[in-house]
Amino acid sequence: MSMWNPGDIVRVSQKTGEYIAEVVEEGDAKVLVKVLAVTKFPAQGDLHTSFEVDVPLFHQRPALSYREKFYAFSNAVMRYNGPIPDYKESVRVAMEREMEKMRKMSKWAERCLVELEALHKETFTNTK
Repeated sequence: MSMWNPGDIVRVSQKTGEYIAEVVEEGDAKVLVKVLAVTKFPAQGDLHTSFEVDVPLFHQRPALSYREKFYAFSNAVMRYNGPIPDYKESVRVAMEREMEKMRKMSKWAERCLVELEALHKETFTNTK
């Protein structure tokens, strides 16, 4: 029994991004979909060494293109019932959301470093 029909609108994860897409066809374990909008912008950098910048190749990953087709595993596909945003606007919103997340993470990392340096000084300075 088929779970998806051509024309169904779905939300689907692809690598580190997430998209609103239209089902084109369903196979045995995969579903062919075409991208309509972006809900989560793909992660940048080397996925195998998270938070490392000194790697042989720091990947720059764009979002999948409008109407780009790809196969997704059936378990990564979920029904979507909301409005479908304009593709270009959805990319802008998703990218800006990811950029803000990185800015917050950067500020958090800086604050953690300040606190760790203070703890290090407290712990290892003036010890007998």
